[in-house]
Amino acid sequence: MKTVCLSVAFILLLGFSVLPRKNNGQLQIQFQHFLDAQILQLDSAVYQNALGQAYSISKFKYYVGHFRLKNTSGKTYQHSGYFLIDEEEANSKIISLNNIPLGEYSEINFTLGVDSIHNCSGAQSSALDPLHGMFWSWSSGYIFLKLEGKSPACNTPSNFFEYHIGGYKAESNCLRHITLPFKSPLTISADKKPTLNIYTAVDEVLKNPTAIDFAKLPTVTDHQNATTVADNYADIFSIGSKVYEK
Repeated sequence: MKTVCLSVAFILLLGFSVLPRKNNGQLQIQFQHFLDAQILQLDSAVYQNALGQAYSISKFKYYVGHFRLKNTSGKTYQHSGYFLIDEEEANSKIISLNNIPLGEYSEINFTLGVDSIHNCSGAQSSALDPLHGMFWSWSSGYIFLKLEGKSPACNTPSNFFEYHIGGYKAESNCLRHITLPFKSPLTISADKKPTLNIYTAVDEVLKNPTAIDFAKLPTVTDHQNATTVADNYADIFSIGSKVYEK
């Protein structure tokens, strides 16, 4: 009987020893919104734009998607889904990419906005659900980025400004492709879950390469002037810290 028990134990041990190793890992990405090098505060904080005009922000949200990680050998991992990042929803600023092949990665790529295929597929679900308030029912298209607030410089009711940016056609294409190299490789391993912090400079939406004048352009809600704002938000992201947790 003792011999039989030992044999069973040996077989079980052998079985566990040949189980396949985990070949994929996970990456958590946390978006952190800054303005004038300070953490963005909705409504309560007063800022100044590049023209010295005071303003506050009441809403800031945008779509990111088609994430790609390039490893140090040049191969890529791709996630085709979309995420809606919303300053009013803390949980939305933390996203997870799963089933990433293990290894060291040298850069991350993603898009700000929604591609033409999804724009032409009508209203959808999850992050692309129109209930999120990021869909133009009158034009059957998605708003890529929404920035709203108030400024005394605005000659509008309640001094309100709004920039609702979207459009995928050639002459008014506001989709922007983002590439962020890592200063040191990002390691995806089976035993640790890394968190990558991506900083979003909200003030860049209003200033580079074109300084937005609230008095002259308090509202952008169609293709007119949309690419001007889109060119500004093309470089709002930068790599922050990388944290590895077991």
